[in-house]
Amino acid sequence: MTDTKQTDIVRNGWAALAAGELDKLTADYAEDMIFVLPGQDDVLEGRAAFRSALDGVGDALPPGFDITSMTYCTGENEVVTVLRFTAAKLPNGSQCAVLFRFNSNDKIIEERWFVDTEQWRGAF
Repeated sequence: MTDTKQTDIVRNGWAALAAGELDKLTADYAEDMIFVLPGQDDVLEGRAAFRSALDGVGDALPPGFDITSMTYCTGENEVVTVLRFTAAKLPNGSQCAVLFRFNSNDKIIEERWFVDTEQWRGAF
């Protein structure tokens, strides 16, 4: 698949997160965006709530969490990132997927994580 402007936005967002540039990261999200947490039960609504949650992002990740690679799958107004990662209790690694949906202004309106929730909980 060909990279798009939206793929670049997602790629740059991961780089901003890694660098701790959280305001830069959230600038690409719509005001009325939603963030669906692992487990699919909890939803954060709005960019301000999402930005606030990012302050505790380290607590939401398993100890020793390290992204080893990312693959981007681009569709119409959406990008899925397949993350391959390791953690202290997952030394052989695992993977999850993160969906980013965009509005017509190329702002992210939804971020949704797809993880093996039992494995994720066990990684803590």
